[in-house]
Amino acid sequence: MSARKLALLGGTPVGAPSQQPHPKFSEQAMDRVRRLLETGSTVGLSKGHPEIREAEQSIAEWQGVPYCLGTSSGHGALHAALMGLEVTGGDEVITTPYTWGASTSCILHNGAVPVFVDVEPETGLLDPAAIEPAITDKTRAILAVHIYGQPANMTAIRQVTDRHGLVVIEDGSQAHGSVHQGRRVGQFGDAAGFSCMGGKLLASSEAGYMVTPHANVYWKASMGCQHMGRWGEEGFPAELRPYVDSLVYTYRLSPINAVLLTEQLRKLDAENKGRNDNAGIFRAAVQGVESYRLPDYGPGDQPVYHMLTGNFVPEHAGVSRATYAEAIRAEGVGIFSYVPSPISTWKRLDPDALMPRSMWQETIRASGRRYADCHLPNCERKVARSLEMGWNYTTPNADGMRQLADAFIKVEENLAALRDYERSR
Repeated sequence: MSARKLALLGGTPVGAPSQQPHPKFSEQAMDRVRRLLETGSTVGLSKGHPEIREAEQSIAEWQGVPYCLGTSSGHGALHAALMGLEVTGGDEVITTPYTWGASTSCILHNGAVPVFVDVEPETGLLDPAAIEPAITDKTRAILAVHIYGQPANMTAIRQVTDRHGLVVIEDGSQAHGSVHQGRRVGQFGDAAGFSCMGGKLLASSEAGYMVTPHANVYWKASMGCQHMGRWGEEGFPAELRPYVDSLVYTYRLSPINAVLLTEQLRKLDAENKGRNDNAGIFRAAVQGVESYRLPDYGPGDQPVYHMLTGNFVPEHAGVSRATYAEAIRAEGVGIFSYVPSPISTWKRLDPDALMPRSMWQETIRASGRRYADCHLPNCERKVARSLEMGWNYTTPNADGMRQLADAFIKVEENLAALRDYERSR
């Protein structure tokens, strides 16, 4: 029996280290924003706007791709990718049911049909082996999500898509700087969308960006969500000029957020290294904890930690996940479940549900898809077991990581008492 009583049962909490304020902006970033506000330079209608051009060029170089399109949100970036690739008109897009809704809603908003396949049970990442059986003559694209900053297996995914002539979209909204097989995510797809809202790794206030290796995808995406072609943007294709008008989604990037992106990018690699180093220390410290396990990653893969995901092991703990999380939180550690349920079960994807009308109901009805029929056991397992922590530990803190791990160790030492607590309720 442990000499340390659980805080849930009246003991002293272990506590948790303080996370760094995030986002944190440099004096230079704030000075540059102040100058924009003082001069009223808050709208950039052209790619010739210096702050927008600077942000797009800086991000493209950092991502290692030729083209970057700044947008007003991560959802806008993913929607721009679909517009640039002309994935629409009932095209099917194979994607993951284990994620935030934006990577599905962008498909729906462009008149395409999401097709959900299963995920890897420990990481929640799209399972490459599940893709090929789901391909039909309507399949046009694969949309993979690098959830929690974990890199999806883009090598295996590209092998499937190359065999079938499909395009690939990456959702890197939680994964700025994540590496698969030695290359940054965003370099594997025909287009990739990233969110840069204030909670993300590359954080502004609300922004995003799309990257692509293809000039035609970049310009078609630009034309679909910005006011293009009126100011003589260098490189804009002549064949697209007859179709330039104001029938666009207004996803343009504010110069204010463009400045923030440029300045935040300067310190992103250092912050990511701090997050990763701390995650490594925490991983080593909880090695003996059998009730909570962190995913393992293959050679050449390096996550970045927007959040740190782990998996509760009920067979060992002998209590429910809710009780286990309650005990961890009582020790002072913020822990939660990020994905509440598989997206395939969400009511607004049922075209016959009694709900406010949406733009995608008739598209789904015409496709014949009934998402309630999806069989996704690994996704259900990940939803049922996953526990996440915010991970804004951007500077080295070995003592803090061991303190954080000690909360899990303490609960592990007191599982018998926790079982008694659950039975008595």
